[in-house]
Amino acid sequence: MKNILLVGGGKIGVVVAALLAHAETDGEADYHVTVVDREEEPLAALPRHPQVSAQRLDVGDEASLKQVLEGKFAVLSALPYHLTLKVAQAAREANQGRGVHYLDLTEDVASTRRIRELAEGAACAFIPQCGLAPGFIGIVASDLAQRFTSLDSVRMRVGALPAYPSNALNYNLTWSTEGVINEYIEPCEAIVDGRRVEVPALEEREEFSLDGVLYEAFNTSGGLGTLCETLQGRVRTLNYRTIRYPGHAAIMKALLHDLRLKDRRELLADILENAVPATTQDVVVIFVTVSGVRPDESGRPRFMQDTYARKIYSRDLHGSMRSAIQITTAGSLVAMLDLLAAQRLPQSGFVRQEDTKLSDFLANRFGNVYAG
Repeated sequence: MKNILLVGGGKIGVVVAALLAHAETDGEADYHVTVVDREEEPLAALPRHPQVSAQRLDVGDEASLKQVLEGKFAVLSALPYHLTLKVAQAAREANQGRGVHYLDLTEDVASTRRIRELAEGAACAFIPQCGLAPGFIGIVASDLAQRFTSLDSVRMRVGALPAYPSNALNYNLTWSTEGVINEYIEPCEAIVDGRRVEVPALEEREEFSLDGVLYEAFNTSGGLGTLCETLQGRVRTLNYRTIRYPGHAAIMKALLHDLRLKDRRELLADILENAVPATTQDVVVIFVTVSGVRPDESGRPRFMQDTYARKIYSRDLHGSMRSAIQITTAGSLVAMLDLLAAQRLPQSGFVRQEDTKLSDFLANRFGNVYAG
């Protein structure tokens, strides 16, 4: 049995704890998870299970964080992007300098770059961006890209949407409000005409239909993970865009730019959290298209396209109704941990999401939430 530290007991953390608590092999528990949070409320919401323990702790207390990391196999950070670096630093220094495997859910590009620096020469693995996007979406795109002898374009689209939109934003809060605001503001990486560039968030809006439903998609930050570096020099076009229902982008641009709330993030977060209701009745939409050249049935080179499309809905999980974004995000994080524990991933240094085989991920007992 492996001892895991989970930092952050919020919307995603509670599902991560439930998944780990129920993980068994031949009737024996595979994990014990200690969940830490600075607030009592999320800890009180954790599943009551012998494989789950809880402790109040502020990650700003470096001594206490270092102490609780001792003897752990891995630490999972489910904290907001601006706090997760403290956990990564502590993981690097834990166990008398031998370190503790580190995994997180951050979409923040700057944080990931710093984590990569921490991973240099480390005896443990550092695996950031283990959620839906970045995360699973990069694994899918990499798998599709490997089917071509030469690449032309890789287009990644993901959205966590209300199943029943009912307001002007056509949106309900389904995950971190801070994370949504950050990805709507920060510059976005892309490859355009073979060159690695930064493009503005909320721009290059497009519309498409899937299963008879009309969506819009636009640039947001962080979703590509490390794919820009991985595919640079191999692809003409690479981009990531967030999926919403039509009309959402225009309102958010007015709030962020016309009303200048991009400079007052805390106020915007307060407005959204008090005016836009949360929901567990959501759908995660994944839509990836890759085009390039590969041999056809006769062996002749041909310009082709492959598409991966999936919709995942909220459902009951271990006796509690969970949203689709909770299931997919927590499932992805725990699947990566499980693959690491099974030595199906590198055991040291910086590990990219695209280092994971899609077949391994979907066959995993946690990753298979994406399979159906």
